[in-house]
Amino acid sequence: MMRPGILAAAAALSLQPIAATAAAQPAGSLAASPSIEAIYRTWRYAPIWFSGNTAKPATQRLLQILNRAPVDGFAAGPQLAAQVQMALQQAATGSPAAVAAAERTLSAAWVMYVQSVKRPTPGMIYAYEVLKPQGARSDQILLTAAAAPSLEAHLTAVANVNPVYAPIRDAEWARMQAAGTMASDPRVIANLERARSIPARGKFVLVDSATQRLFMYDNGVAVDSMKVIVGDKRKLGMPTPLIASVMYYVAFNPYWNAPDHLVRKAIAPNVLSQGQKYLASRGYEVMADWSAGSTIVPASQVDWKAVAAGKVKVRVRQKPSEENFMGDLKFPFPNPEDIFLHDTPNKSLFAKASRDLSNGCVRLEDAKRFGRWLLGREPIAPGTDAETQVQLPRGVPIYLTYLTAQPQGGKINFMADIYGWDPGPGTKVASAN
Repeated sequence: MMRPGILAAAAALSLQPIAATAAAQPAGSLAASPSIEAIYRTWRYAPIWFSGNTAKPATQRLLQILNRAPVDGFAAGPQLAAQVQMALQQAATGSPAAVAAAERTLSAAWVMYVQSVKRPTPGMIYAYEVLKPQGARSDQILLTAAAAPSLEAHLTAVANVNPVYAPIRDAEWARMQAAGTMASDPRVIANLERARSIPARGKFVLVDSATQRLFMYDNGVAVDSMKVIVGDKRKLGMPTPLIASVMYYVAFNPYWNAPDHLVRKAIAPNVLSQGQKYLASRGYEVMADWSAGSTIVPASQVDWKAVAAGKVKVRVRQKPSEENFMGDLKFPFPNPEDIFLHDTPNKSLFAKASRDLSNGCVRLEDAKRFGRWLLGREPIAPGTDAETQVQLPRGVPIYLTYLTAQPQGGKINFMADIYGWDPGPGTKVASAN
């Protein structure tokens, strides 16, 4: 609930003098922003940044955040900080007009910074609009700042973005200060862009293809993690994409649909050499098409020579069994790339140091433990039917990302860039201005 007085205009900042002050500012001044002035006029704010004619302590926190902003990929931060500092110096004279102008200047600078750190992650597939960073409208930004019980704490929380973002940013800022430079490593900026979409709180799943680990978060804290196997870009050209989605159910006894390259390179040649007994021994079925209600067709109707030559494509699925490549559990979530998490019978691959071995989907080291966390109980199949779906108590957001910058002991270690998605250390990265 909004605190009393927030929507009431302060006497020192009555609407007519404010409008006149804003109109009198130089064209390049932040205080002259028509959108900020319109918000103040519409919502009749009491000052956010001043108590009477005195600047609040949070104004110094804003200066710190703006000066550090190049690490966030917001290169204009230090220039905005200079304008804010000048406005505060003028307001210190006690002039109501200068205080009014400084109020607008600080609000405009804060809005620009917040909109920068709330940009969607480039290249990320958002299954739902609500999974994009929220609260980037100017009025939303100022309303939440005005309503904050502690403005200083609010600025810090917004700038920290989420529990993954802040440690990377802070380690890079410490390095820059120690080196006496304002140039951030472009690899860090790229990683922070990928980390921006991760939530600050709540229950969610984070899959990091760079470290090849899955993390289970509750209230902004990683409560468990496990190894995963992710997509292979180097040999198969199938990296695990950046995705934000929501998991709604678990599938027990899943089918496995063989990817086209395996059908062409492995299954078809074996059928040609061994006959249809090869399919039967592995529980493979040939399907009429890729629809959910597809029917089984006789393997004898398939031109396997054409399939092996890549001239014909055919869907081959594997029935649930101990040898099924999907294992016992599948964890789907809406996305256009048909990526999902799943169990696997081949546990030996998790001993490998580099686990980019899949066709894009994510294999879990311990699917039952993950299922237990999602369901809140033992993940026991309700029957033997294939693809039995069991709803989760509530939808759980899932974020597939790629974080090669790993903070450790206040410093950043860079993982191998297996997907080639990082800029070179000396590359100039476009930033929000």
